[in-house]
Amino acid sequence: MEIILIQDVLNLGQKDDILKVKDGYAQNYLIPKGYAVTATPSAKKVLAENIRQRAHKEAKIREEAQALAARMEGIKLTIGAKTSTTGKIFGSVNTIQIAEALAAQGFEIERKNIYLSDEAIKEIGTYTVKIKLHREVFVQTEVEVVAE
Repeated sequence: MEIILIQDVLNLGQKDDILKVKDGYAQNYLIPKGYAVTATPSAKKVLAENIRQRAHKEAKIREEAQALAARMEGIKLTIGAKTSTTGKIFGSVNTIQIAEALAAQGFEIERKNIYLSDEAIKEIGTYTVKIKLHREVFVQTEVEVVAE
């Protein structure tokens, strides 16, 4: 079944994507939850018109995100954490602390747009963090974790 996503769905697609999914997934989950609509010819025309009208706004937002990425390039965050004598952190450094450190430097980034590497930050050291500024614009930042 062909559907049009109304909003972003994790591991499936972005808003306004036209996708083919299994009938049961669309009829029993995506459409009743309000995540998608059936891709009829009239729905596709409405989608095309909406995309055309948003194209200019989207380009401006992308340019602003790229400008912010250029400003963020090369910044290094330092986060203090309580540690044991062996260098292990009590707990871990999370996206909330990274977002607060970014806010202290003047960058308001939502914590859901900050991606840590696969392992949690539980030791003193330097780590690379990926920040999503736009669906097409990402920036990588170094986070140094030091003992308090």
